[in-house]
Order: sequence, then C-alpha cells, then structure tokens
Amino acid sequence: MKIVAVIPARYKSSRFEGKPLAEIMGKPMIKHVYENIMKSSMLSDVIIATEDQRIYDVCRGFGANVVMTKESHQTGTDRIIEVASGISADVILNIQGDEPLVNAEIVEALVRPLREDDTVLYTSVKTPIYSYEEFIDPNNVKVVVDKNDYGIYFSRSPVPYDREGALSLKDFKGVFGYKHLGFYGYTRDFLIEFGKMPASYLEKKEMLEQLRAIENGYRIKVETVGVSTIPVDVPNDIKKVENFILKYYN
Repeated sequence: MKIVAVIPARYKSSRFEGKPLAEIMGKPMIKHVYENIMKSSMLSDVIIATEDQRIYDVCRGFGANVVMTKESHQTGTDRIIEVASGISADVILNIQGDEPLVNAEIVEALVRPLREDDTVLYTSVKTPIYSYEEFIDPNNVKVVVDKNDYGIYFSRSPVPYDREGALSLKDFKGVFGYKHLGFYGYTRDFLIEFGKMPASYLEKKEMLEQLRAIENGYRIKVETVGVSTIPVDVPNDIKKVENFILKYYN
C-alpha cells in the first residue's frame, strides 16, 4: 500500500502571515512538522504543498519534496486534493503545516484502519479531555463516536451535552469528552470524490469540513491517541509550543 502524507503550508494566513516559516526553537515550524512525520516507517512519501516561493525555497533547502500549488485554494484540503490528483497513491494523509507537535503515533493511528479494513475510506484521531475548561472551549473541536469509533458528530460545542450538569462540578474526575485532532487519512479515490461535494449545511454552520462527509452518508473512523497537540494559530502559540518542547523533550 502506497501511503503519501501531504502537508499544506500557506503563507497568507489572516491571523499569522508566514507562519510556516515562523521559528520554533531556532527552526522553521514547517521543518518540525516534516521531521516529525518522517519518523513514521509507514509512509512512502511526504510532500509539502505551498502557494509561496519563500516556503518552497526553505523546504527545498532542508531536502523536502515540495510542490507549488494554486493560490486560489480556500482550504488546506483543497490544496491536498490538487496534489493527490497528480500522483499515484492508495492513501493520502492530511497533516497540517501548523501542527509542529505531530508525531508517529498520530500517523500510525490514521493509517491503521485504512490498512486493516478496505471498507474504511476516511480516518481521523481523538484524545480524551480531562479539563472542563478545555471541554467548553469552542476552539477545541469535540467528537462523539459510536461503539465502533465511527464519528457521529463533530462540534465546537461541548458534546455530549450533560443534562444533569455533573460535568461542571469542580471535583469531577474522569473524561469530559473527546477532543478531535485535525489530522486525516483518506483513500485517494475518496479524497478526490470528497473534493467534488459541495460544502454542506452543518459544515458551514460549524466551519468543520469533515461534517460534509457525514452529511453525505460517509463514515469517519476516529481512533484514540494518547497525545494532544498545540496547533499554531496566532504568534502567541509559538511560546506555548516551545514551553511544551522544553518541558517534555529536553
């Protein structure tokens, strides 16, 4: 099985322009992402997809396979679909370029169901939430799954809703819910088909494109991993990532 990871890296971010090149511990963020997923033995290739010559040049400088894509893409997935359309692969992984703490465990959790079950077309990952503050934060996407770990719904709201209110108690000990981590695996054929589907009602309401698949009757296998990540959305997130690296990796 040929498995290709694609890292979309866009320079023109509205909240943090040029963030793929922002330095973390003296190294461009995009290089952290690339090096971390290269540690997985499951991948046949890793491709960085960008619209910007500066990102292209930096990535070529550290030896990455990088391709230029259209500037007009609205999402990272659209950029990945352009790359996937021009290559031969069985599985495509979507590894966001602003996730410097991605690791091999996440990669393997995305790939495993696609290798073991040919009815699985679309995968993602989740991690337990142990903090009430994290559970109610709309910046953290939550997911509820069925007994076989297929996604039932993804939301920025705290789901499942706790009608009795027990989860709001400060002395509650346990899992409040599951945080969805924004990494995806697809069969190449499904990804191309997904790109042809119009944005759906729930997708536009929640601003979560995976809901497009669910509304069109497709299932998403959501594996549990024992790690979380810190996506870099704004400049202040850089310090959070550096503090995490200093605490857990040094």
